[in-house]
Amino acid sequence: MHENLIAYINQRATSPLTKEEEALIIRAFQPKKLRKKQYLLQSGDVSKYVGFIVKGAMRQYSVDTKGVEHIVYLYLENWWACDRESAVMLTPSKYNIDAWEDTELLIVTVADMLDLIEKMPAFGQMTRFMDQRSFISSQRRLDSTISNTAEKRYEEFAAHHPQFIQRFPQHIIASFLGITKETLSRIRKQAMK
Repeated sequence: MHENLIAYINQRATSPLTKEEEALIIRAFQPKKLRKKQYLLQSGDVSKYVGFIVKGAMRQYSVDTKGVEHIVYLYLENWWACDRESAVMLTPSKYNIDAWEDTELLIVTVADMLDLIEKMPAFGQMTRFMDQRSFISSQRRLDSTISNTAEKRYEEFAAHHPQFIQRFPQHIIASFLGITKETLSRIRKQAMK
């Protein structure tokens, strides 16, 4: 299970982890299994863990006063799941993070993650790489949401994340894109013509 994480870190670092560093990673990251719909984090709790997904699919979402879910992030294998605002600010989360499929994770406490960043150059490089990619992705999503039509948003999403379309149902994709499932259904029908 840890092999995926070690390979992920080594692919994003200028120098690979040493055997001693690999041992520290294995000690810090604990295996965790979640059944479908089981929570990694519930709204109102402080995010204490960061999860690296080895197998499965997850989602991060809020629920409004009418009970409508608003998907903020979708996660698959080799993605990281955490409410960063809650973890950094030590405030109750506005979000739920749950498994959409049966999921296998490697979880680490936020404190241990920060310790690994300080102790291991490769882990720090991987974290900076993740932060940069996350910022770029968030910026693109924001720009797409305020600038593009629903059709264009779906087109870009399908081009960049075809695996999500295969793993998540239409209502989850629609929520992530900020459109209704009826609008998404219409867009998909038009695309097939």
